[in-house]
Amino acid sequence: MAKVCFQLQVKPERLAEYRERHGAVWPEMLKAIAEAGRRNYSLFLRPDGLLIGYYETDDDAAAQRALDNDPRTARWEAEMSDFFISLDGRADQSAQRLDEVFNLEEQLARL
Repeated sequence: MAKVCFQLQVKPERLAEYRERHGAVWPEMLKAIAEAGRRNYSLFLRPDGLLIGYYETDDDAAAQRALDNDPRTARWEAEMSDFFISLDGRADQSAQRLDEVFNLEEQLARL
């Protein structure tokens, strides 16, 4: 299983709308994410717009390809693109990945 964490920056003037839009994501987009193989997907938003996302998947490259080829994703990402600062391309493709440096369960298993 792959655990993926990423970072984006939401424009300060769009924070309220970003929160609102993610309070009721389109059902077809939710299905596209699940069908692509992403699960346990969460987004965390700081008051200054720092966005941290996390999800798990069995094959991240396959999940990304599935979303890249899904018209539901293209429509959602087109609507979301203006929410972000310094974004090159779609948010799901351009987000900065973060490396995991600590995992409690893995370290406990080594004891």
